[in-house]
Amino acid sequence: MSSWSFLYVRSRALPLTAATLAGIALVAAWAADWLQDQPYFDHTARVPVVVLAPLLASSAIGTGLHSHSDELDRTAVRRWWPLRLLHLLALTAVTAGVLAAAVPGHPEEFGGPAMVRNVLGATGVAAASAALLGARLSWLPMTVYGGAVYLAAPRDPGGAAAVWAWPMQPGPQGAAWAVAVTAYAAGAALLVVRGARPERG
Repeated sequence: MSSWSFLYVRSRALPLTAATLAGIALVAAWAADWLQDQPYFDHTARVPVVVLAPLLASSAIGTGLHSHSDELDRTAVRRWWPLRLLHLLALTAVTAGVLAAAVPGHPEEFGGPAMVRNVLGATGVAAASAALLGARLSWLPMTVYGGAVYLAAPRDPGGAAAVWAWPMQPGPQGAAWAVAVTAYAAGAALLVVRGARPERG
């Protein structure tokens, strides 16, 4: 690892973010297994895990985008955007993989595909929030939105709800995937171009 890369990793507290994500994945795997084993429940009981685990993971990723060296970032000779992009892509890929493994089976319902989609969408919102509000508040918009959708989404999937309630949709819903992928692409682009908003204090 070059000194430039090492400085970037250290300034973002990347090891702490990785440890937090590992803990979220372990709890998600336990919760999904426990919920599915309850009487009168099946794989659809994993909906809270499929919604909440990506929300928590995106919060960890978003707050991990905080830089402890804003001045250094702005005055550096080398551009930071390649490391920002690699940082976000690597954390997203690892998080999507381990959380998808936490809900094995039933890809047509609330299994791995729904988890991957929600990780993408939630992380995209967190990345955009870090660029616009600052990394320390990046968890807030997706938490508010995710909580509202969890409470208000209709039981039946599809229709208009596949767009506005995309985190609550089963895996194969194309409209939900379109919203999540668009959110991720837009959030990643905004973060890569602007970086996390500088914060004071």
